[in-house]
Order: sequence, then structure tokens, then C-alpha cells
Amino acid sequence: MDLMKPSPANSSPLTPLGFLERAATVYGDSTSIIYDTTTTTYTWSQTYRRCLQLASSLSSLGIQRKQVISVFSPNVPAMYELHFAVPMSGAILNTINTRLDAHAISILLRHSESKLIFVDSPSRSLIMEAISLFPPNTSPPSLYFINDDEDTSSPAGDTYESLILKGDPGFKWIRPESEWDPMVLNYTSGTTSAPKGVVHSHRGLFIMALDTLIDWSVPKRPVYLWTLPMFHGNGWSFTWALAAVGATNVCLRKFDAATIYGAIRRHRITHMCCAPVVLNMLANEPNNEPLPNRVQINTGGSPPPAAILSRMESLGFVITHGFGMTETAGSVITCAWKPAWDKLSLLDRARLKARQGVRTAGMADVDIIDTESGLSVNRDGSSIGEIVLRGGSITLGYFKNPGATTESMKGGWFHTGDMGVIHPDGYLQIKDRLKDVIISGGENVSSVEVESVLYSNPAVHEAAVVARPHEFWGETPCAFVSLKPLELNKPSEKDIMEFCRARLPHYMVPKTVVFIDELPKTSTGKIQKFVLRDMAKALGSSPVSRI
Repeated sequence: MDLMKPSPANSSPLTPLGFLERAATVYGDSTSIIYDTTTTTYTWSQTYRRCLQLASSLSSLGIQRKQVISVFSPNVPAMYELHFAVPMSGAILNTINTRLDAHAISILLRHSESKLIFVDSPSRSLIMEAISLFPPNTSPPSLYFINDDEDTSSPAGDTYESLILKGDPGFKWIRPESEWDPMVLNYTSGTTSAPKGVVHSHRGLFIMALDTLIDWSVPKRPVYLWTLPMFHGNGWSFTWALAAVGATNVCLRKFDAATIYGAIRRHRITHMCCAPVVLNMLANEPNNEPLPNRVQINTGGSPPPAAILSRMESLGFVITHGFGMTETAGSVITCAWKPAWDKLSLLDRARLKARQGVRTAGMADVDIIDTESGLSVNRDGSSIGEIVLRGGSITLGYFKNPGATTESMKGGWFHTGDMGVIHPDGYLQIKDRLKDVIISGGENVSSVEVESVLYSNPAVHEAAVVARPHEFWGETPCAFVSLKPLELNKPSEKDIMEFCRARLPHYMVPKTVVFIDELPKTSTGKIQKFVLRDMAKALGSSPVSRI
């Protein structure tokens, strides 16, 4: 048989941008965006037209293929539109963490060689300060401001809306020449002079967007609440995926537990994504009432404690737990639920759901390998190794950092840096970050496992465990604990230790307990363990500290 060859009819580049074009046809009159703090609403036909007009204006400004356009904004409607409009102009989208300071922002803008930046108008002074840090004779990006309807001090002149008004609604958006063309640039950090910029292709994001819809069984026309920052891995690729199913995107500039519960009732929210810290926030809201409908929550970023999952399920939320990274564009391991597990107790179901699970349908292969031999670990639930991945949504590499790219892709796998085990049923469970494993007297201590026990204490609000140097044992577990604000019977350090001793092997019990008002977190809700490690080192020989 003659070998068949690809043709233009069967090799059109894959891209998630086409989801918007289809949504305008299929869901044209359906609501695409609601801005919860204002009366702003759009339909899918309006969103498509606005994105075409913006892409047209960007092209008219001279933006070329594969040039970088940055965005510094919370979850407002413009932030959602830019996920389509920027790549529809042929450019690469770079969303910047809104919690960064001027120094870090300046580094990212220079490293990415950004040509233009859209800025949420209340952040004007911060971005101006970042640009002022550019070296002489270095061209800064052009600025366009996103004016919030509620902000009466919004600057005039070059604005997001002015570009839309100037644009051509009949613009033929610029399709990728190859599905491997870069579409987004996401930074995993911005506090050093060598930030890691993760590059994803049109192909990878297309695969991830569809994969995440299949894995979460997202129906047509869901109502999605944006509590996950869109700058964080492009909202785990739900920015594009939701267009494929004609969702209603409910955008929030900022939120707390009361705001989330209010939005759920007002808009009949069906789906949302968040880090476990938001689950904890919702679980401990004292004024919550029964939900008007079941709300699906997709959580990831760090292993959620079983106690929190159990509490959320009892409130009426349905939790899906997965694992992903900026480098994977979304969840690639998921705790796929088995109907037989529904017969188990609430606590047992929560313990199973706390596991990360199995690869998604779109991920080619997942394994856990011994860090020294490179061989697969035993499927016994106790042999620890590094989680490694292969699949179409894996990053193309790190921008201008071939060394880091090569190191992360060695041996034909993408190395996550996360340590875990495989249970006999084939489900994976993270035990720690490679750098966070505590080695005490030669024994590996999983901080995640200790934290799970701490969260089961009814007085504990948040907990994190790190290594504290020890002259004899090398390291010992040090627990940082915040208590629930309304807790009357506040436990002592000894009480916390005894609680853990009754539930853990002796070597895993924290030898130090530090009570702290609030644990330090990143903008995406992850606890900053590097800060806590520094605090643990500074404790010296003090048996207990209260901050």
C-alpha cells in the first residue's frame, strides 16, 4: 500500500481559538460574560465581535506574529477576551501575576520582550514604576489601560475600549502557520533575574481544553464562576474550554467566602475552580446556607486535606481533585471517581478523593520513578519516587532557557519535581515536592501526610509542615498552625503534638509547633513554604513560638 500523506484537508493546525468562532454561531444569543460587580454582560456573538475588533487593532498597530503582548489584570471581562483576541492577532499572550511587585514585573516585561501591555487601570502606578526600572536605551512596551466601570479615576487616552472601537468586526483572524506555534507565555516565578517562562503551543492548548471538558464531564451551557485567577496557567485552560460549551463566565474582580456564596445563589453557579485554600475558606464560612443547587468544584495546586473535602461535600459541593502544573496547561492527573465508592462513608470517600488519581484521557503516559535508578517504583502505596509525564499538553520548553528545558525533559519524560506513590489500584498520590521532603534520622517524612492529620483537628484553620534543622536527627518536622478565629478551646503546642502522635508514626510527629495568625501565601493560594522554612531555621532552640 502506498503511504498516505497529510493534505491541507486533514492537517489544518489545531487551535482552541476556533472555539470562539463556533460559539458565536451555536450560542450567539446566550450570555458569555457577566461582570458580577456591575451590570456588564455580553453574548457570545458580542464577545466574538469584540475579540475580532481588538485583534484587528493590534494588527493595525504593527504587532507581528510571535511577538509578546502582556496583560496585568484581575478577572474582569477584558481579561477573558484577551485570551482570544491577542493570539487571534498572531501574537503570544503573556498574563502576569497581579501580586508581583514592580521589580519582578519589570524583569518579566524585559525577559519576554513584551511589545504592549494591557493594564488594569487601578494598577497604573505600579506598572509605571516597573517601566521606570528599565535600563536606559531599552524600549518599554506600549501601555493600554483597562478601565473598570466602577473606577472613576480611570485614565483617558489609549485604552482597551478605544482599541475595540477602532477595530474591524470583519477582521480575518490570524491562524497559526503550524499548530506547534507558540500561543502563550506563562512565568512560574518572577522574583529572580532568571525567571522561567513556560511556552505552550496552539496544539497543546487545544488538547488540554478538550481534555479538561471530557475529564470533568462539563455539559453545554454551564455557569462558571471565575474564582481561579486567569493569570494562573490561563485559568487551567478553562478560558478557551468554556467557549467550546457556550458557558456563562461570571467574572469577579475580588472575592471572599461571602461573595462566592452570594454569586452562587444569584447566578445559579454550576462550576468553579480553585486552590484548596479557597475550599478551606468556604468550609469555614460561618454564615453559609444550603446551596440552591449542587456546585462542581475542580481543585488542585496542592493536595487538599481529607477533612476539608469531607466538610465541602457535606455542604453540597461536588469536588473533583486533579494535578497539573503551569508546564502542563491544566490538570493531567485526576481522581477519576468509581461508582462503587459512593457506598463508602463520607470520610472514606474524602480520603480517596484526596489522592491525585490517574492520567486524563489526553495524557499519553504517567509514571513514578525512583530518583536514583530511574526505574518505576512498586505499586504498593509506600515506595516514593518522582512523578513524570508524557503528553500533548506538555510545554514546548522554557523561553530563552535551553538548559532548564533539557533538564526538565531528560530521559524522554517531563520531570515534575513532585514526589508520590502509586497505590495497588493504580491511583497516584502526591507525598511532597522533591524539595519539601523532610529527612529525619534517615526516614522520609511526607509533610502532606502530617498536614492532613493537622487539618483533621477541629480547632485548626490552616497548617503547613516544613523541615527544621536538628543537630542529631538532621531535620525534624516543624508545624505552622493557624487556629479558627472563633475557637474557644485553643490547643497548646503539646495538645497539637499529642493529637498527631495518636495518628502518626513517632518520627512523623512535629517536634515544633508554631502558632501563626495567617500562613504566607502566593496569589493563587499556595502556602509559601520557602518563607516558613526560613522562619523554622530562625527558631533556633526555642521549643515553641507564637507569632
